[in-house]
Amino acid sequence: MLDKPAQNTSVRTSGPLSGFRVVEFAGIGPGPFACMMLADMGADVVTLDRVGARKSMKSVAGRGRKVIELDLKDKAAIAQVLDLLASADALVEGFRPGVMERLGLGPDVVLARNPKLVYGRMTGWGQEGPLANAAGHDINYISITGALAAIGTKEAPVPPLNLVGDFGGGALYLVVGVLAALLEAQKSGKGQVVDAAMCDGAASLMSFFFDMTTLGRWTEGRNQNFLDGGAHFYGVYECACGHFVSIGSIEPQFYALLREHAGLTDADFDAQMNPKAWPALKEKLKAVFKSKTREDWCRIMEGTDICFAPVLTMSEATQHPHMVAREVFLERHGVKQPAPAPRFSRTPSAVREPEGAEISAVTAAWKR
Repeated sequence: MLDKPAQNTSVRTSGPLSGFRVVEFAGIGPGPFACMMLADMGADVVTLDRVGARKSMKSVAGRGRKVIELDLKDKAAIAQVLDLLASADALVEGFRPGVMERLGLGPDVVLARNPKLVYGRMTGWGQEGPLANAAGHDINYISITGALAAIGTKEAPVPPLNLVGDFGGGALYLVVGVLAALLEAQKSGKGQVVDAAMCDGAASLMSFFFDMTTLGRWTEGRNQNFLDGGAHFYGVYECACGHFVSIGSIEPQFYALLREHAGLTDADFDAQMNPKAWPALKEKLKAVFKSKTREDWCRIMEGTDICFAPVLTMSEATQHPHMVAREVFLERHGVKQPAPAPRFSRTPSAVREPEGAEISAVTAAWKR
């Protein structure tokens, strides 16, 4: 448990990270997303951005923190940033390796000033290695991990948005690393550098599939395995209305329910776990699902143990009864967006609007 006394701050917070101070160096993608999560969990996050950046109050990933615009090429500004970091608990930056060092804000300098600081670094390739200084995006980082090659159609890999590299392998691993380092710092009194690389995290996310391969239960490629679209009982099907539904009837009892509710009396469906039978069974199942609308299938299957769900767009997802009942989405500045996750019973997370969300001076970032 992170046990830190609440400090005098201009941000009204609750949440398990209330009282912790984080300095974010503005970037794009996983860094802001990670800091959004920290802010949602109660951390007092101050974002340092370039002059004229003009923060959008409607930004989802940018919610919950104050912004200071400054010129990091100005030595006076660097001195003020060092003063700010002296009373911070964590720093998050997403520049290429060496950039912070050239600014005079590298780990050696900052940790000498504040030995207990957790220094979070977010990159695609990591802080060292042959590709460390090369440009890249999510699609590149997941390409070298084996993840992209396993996702898509039989004909070609399909980028899974930028969920696997930027956000799953990047932001979430950065958050876990920062929180673990904060916990350790409470015992040792010493900070450290957290080197979070998207290629590292994406590779880590593939652990299950490396296990399955070792056990002889996974074949490299796409549409050949039970989780990659190869199996007829785990996939997406088009309905008569042009919308789609998903099924994941892996276990025998769930598969039996699928057969019952979909009327799959053909004896060929007995061969559930025979990969050689999957292509033909998938074609038969396509015809079955195409016979009714998505709404029809929802009435028949939703809420059963078939492991069924309609495939919804983002706008449709905000209206689904389950999502509404759990308040999974909220509205902020007229924008529908996901609510904070995960949930805490005693110290709930929340989207917060810091007082003085845009402030003019570093010295005003935190009341002392």
